[in-house]
Amino acid sequence: MGKIITLGEIMLRLSPNGNDRFVQTDVFRIIPGGGEANVAISCANYGHDAYLVTKLPKHEIGQIAVNSLRRYGVKTDYIARGGDRIGLYYCETGASMRPSKVIYDRAHSAIAEADPKDFDFDAIMEGADWFHWSGITPAISDKAAELTKLACEAAKRHGVTVSVDLNFRKKLWTSEKAISIMRPLMQYVDVCICNEEDAELCLGFKPEADVEGGETNAAGYEGIFRQMKEAFGFKYVVSTLRESFSATHNGWKALIYNGKEFYQSKRYEINPIIDRVGGGDSFSGGLIHGMLKYPGDQASALEFAVAASALKHTINGDYNLVSEDEVLSLAGGNANGRVQR
Repeated sequence: MGKIITLGEIMLRLSPNGNDRFVQTDVFRIIPGGGEANVAISCANYGHDAYLVTKLPKHEIGQIAVNSLRRYGVKTDYIARGGDRIGLYYCETGASMRPSKVIYDRAHSAIAEADPKDFDFDAIMEGADWFHWSGITPAISDKAAELTKLACEAAKRHGVTVSVDLNFRKKLWTSEKAISIMRPLMQYVDVCICNEEDAELCLGFKPEADVEGGETNAAGYEGIFRQMKEAFGFKYVVSTLRESFSATHNGWKALIYNGKEFYQSKRYEINPIIDRVGGGDSFSGGLIHGMLKYPGDQASALEFAVAASALKHTINGDYNLVSEDEVLSLAGGNANGRVQR
């Protein structure tokens, strides 16, 4: 199995029990998570040596996040300790026609104020097979954007495959700022994971499909994938397609393009959704594993990723706590949910 590096912020998510609203709860559950941490957890579950590169305070609240990574097998060797706070976010889980809601409290977190001297990216990338980051990381702060660039440069020096999940977050930055930072970083990227909104808001591309209206005609994406590949030199362009019928009922499939073939996965009907936070990250983690396990076979890699992320929607918390065998069982058609005795 491979050495996989991820770079980003791990936060503590504070959630009411069940489907309670913020204003009615007097108890919050602590659920560690964050884009790249979620990807690292998935990769560790599939047997890889997965590392999260981040910075966390030395105090016990920072240690909660470190311990959660260790619990599920993620290696914490490259986590710098220092700074004043860990990022928080509050998440209210929706149901039926009421959507889930997120409120961030992450300004001035340790990773947002980290310096390049906190990390030796050449040592980190030595012997690595894959480096993954998301558009959330450079959106955190200008310092974090600089760290992302330095990490990408080191990855390229060491011949590491680089993937990005564009992951636009309007609460963190504007589309104009995102485009100015993200477009130059694309020169380092081999595998670009995005949805239709991310491609437009981060890179300025717009697909020919009415996704808001529920139309997920894959043909509308073939053109934009080709444009993106030509513009940035990606080896693969990948997108998930979510049909949102309600907060607890989604359709889910994905597309991949390698410059020659355009492949569409099987479609999953996810109903009821238990927790969709981390769904995209579980897809990225599944795709990384699939591409390392099935080199050159983009169809098998994509089917693994889609099945993995469909399963994530059934699990509470940010982390996708499934094994490779469970994912392969679903990808192979076993979706009846019968008790395994």
